[in-house]
Amino acid sequence: MQKNVSYQQLTRTFQRLSRFSHLSAIASWDMFTMMPAGGSTARGEALAELSVLQHQILTDAKVADWLRNAESEDLNDVEQANLREMTRHYQQAAVLPESLVEAKSLAGSKCEHAWRTQRPANDWPGFAANLKEVVKLTREEARLRANAKGCTPYDALLDIFEPDMTSARLDVLFGDLKSWLPDLLNQVVEKQAQQSFVPPQGPFPTAIQRELGLEAMKTLGFDFNAGRLDVSAHPFCGGVPEDVRITTRYDEEELLSALFGVIHETGHARYEQNLPRNWLGQPIALARSTAIHESQSLFFEMQLGRSKAFLNHLLPAVRERFGSQAAFTPENFVAWNQRVKPGYIRVDADEVSYPAHVVLRYEIERALINGDIEVEDIPALWDEKMQAWLGLSTKDNYRNGCMQDIHWTDGGFGYFPSYTLGAMYAAQLFAAAKKALPDLDAAIAVGDFSALFDWLRQNIWQHGSRFTTAQLIEQATGEDLNSRYFRDHLTSRYL
Repeated sequence: MQKNVSYQQLTRTFQRLSRFSHLSAIASWDMFTMMPAGGSTARGEALAELSVLQHQILTDAKVADWLRNAESEDLNDVEQANLREMTRHYQQAAVLPESLVEAKSLAGSKCEHAWRTQRPANDWPGFAANLKEVVKLTREEARLRANAKGCTPYDALLDIFEPDMTSARLDVLFGDLKSWLPDLLNQVVEKQAQQSFVPPQGPFPTAIQRELGLEAMKTLGFDFNAGRLDVSAHPFCGGVPEDVRITTRYDEEELLSALFGVIHETGHARYEQNLPRNWLGQPIALARSTAIHESQSLFFEMQLGRSKAFLNHLLPAVRERFGSQAAFTPENFVAWNQRVKPGYIRVDADEVSYPAHVVLRYEIERALINGDIEVEDIPALWDEKMQAWLGLSTKDNYRNGCMQDIHWTDGGFGYFPSYTLGAMYAAQLFAAAKKALPDLDAAIAVGDFSALFDWLRQNIWQHGSRFTTAQLIEQATGEDLNSRYFRDHLTSRYL
């Protein structure tokens, strides 16, 4: 007689769902990178159809029965963890009607596609009209989820991206940040005002920037047999663990934004490429959460990528492609890459001012989803918070203000906190890695990342979703999330 019959039925069902997710991920990547504009409506409809099909499979009454029966089957630790994740996925889907899943997918595709031309045109009225529909549907989703979970609408969305995180806990973490970050930011800006920086002189041809990005990816261990680099309006990491697609965007007058965009996305990609292969197709093989995902990209981009040791290792490759110039002395190259200059654009922000961009978005999206503000209120609030945090006004500058990100276009409300949580986790993980690997700086300086990546593989990558976020971090670092490491990191690097 077959053992664990219900659990085996579930693994087959989730394997099937995983294959549909694979198709959806690659079709979405294509939509953002390759698809001609005329294909937008048909692709949006095809993706919506796929999301409805996945929803039907996952919410079938048989799945609920199997989940209930599997609870009393003889499962090992890994199978129990997989069942926990299966249950979470089922519960998240079961509260939503099929019609809402389809409507939200269609509205998101329409809003995102139009955003690509509306943003450069600074067309807030056009964008707002589409965004209102996305917000209406997302509020309905949040209401249904909140009723099922017994929490606020925003917390119900937050839980999708960051299981067990609440806005009450975020308010404590971000409240602590607000108590010291503005002062630290001012001190760093004042200190750097006394220094002179030589900016790199362009132009920097796109083809050569791409070569440099590919070399950085190779140095950082990206597997080109299972992934590729392309161009999109907004950098992202997509695809599936066996075929990871990362993108960047190029500016021929600016060298570093594309390069560090690539390094950031390579952090995401290495995590995906090293998820547990023997569990592939099961929820337990997925990345733990968006904050853990962002911790990997920020580990690569900020902890490692902006370190003096790494920058000195990278410099010869930069000189080889763009020649020797005053900006490319070791002292200036490090100083230029560690300069702190509050700006409008989140993805180009330095790591000291970056949390300001995140807290601002968190406060606005939480108020929006909880019904305290409307879409029309966003630009004025954005301007007010940018002035308070960074001393910059975005009045009438929508393209560099509230229209700059892709996340809200398809209803990704609840994602933004992951970036600053990720920065905190990254600092804590890097501190633990340095403790475990006393010669780390020397190894980085000569381009030997093997011990560091082995440490990440052992402590984060190989576990997928086997443990909760708190368990994963505690096992890797000896304690739960502690923002002190982030503060210590910023203070030691910049002051």
